[in-house]
Amino acid sequence: MQRVVLFGPPGVGKGTQGGRLAVALGVPAISTGDLFRAHLRSGSDLGKQVEALIKAGDYVPDSITNEMLAERLAEPDAAGGFLLDGYPRTADQVVELDRLVGLSGAAIDAVLLLDAADDELERRLVGRATEQGRADDTPEVIRHRLGLYHSETEPLVALYDAAGLVLRVDGTGSPDEVHERLLAAIALREPTPQG
Repeated sequence: MQRVVLFGPPGVGKGTQGGRLAVALGVPAISTGDLFRAHLRSGSDLGKQVEALIKAGDYVPDSITNEMLAERLAEPDAAGGFLLDGYPRTADQVVELDRLVGLSGAAIDAVLLLDAADDELERRLVGRATEQGRADDTPEVIRHRLGLYHSETEPLVALYDAAGLVLRVDGTGSPDEVHERLLAAIALREPTPQG
């Protein structure tokens, strides 16, 4: 497994698990949120566009997100594979990811879907907001974010399911338990070497 997409709702632990799993797979973890923040810090033209959108409360359009991802996937450390967190989030991004990966004659190896019940996710997000002092993460905002995931991002799983790429993993339990489930799902998917 070298080219993996990590899907799941807010609060399911994608950030925690993505970093650990990328180390286990020996590939870089690539988060679109991290890409946005890096461009903001650098003051690049893309960063200035993103900053204006974020300040206005708007979503970053596919065109900008796709451009940032294309730049990142062109870096040498991603040549041998990657783990994506936060991308794709739209059907157009699914098409663009297939195109970008296909440029090197490769394809997505698996889509790991971490899942948990909404009430568990709300509990985690409220706890995280309290721990991190994030006053903007109110229960209402959290429910809105979960609703957006279910209406806009979750349907993309069906596109990958049709291609037989989705591995479903229970996202409840300790980080170690979830990590072990992810590794087990990948182990079941990987072909056994021919002797």
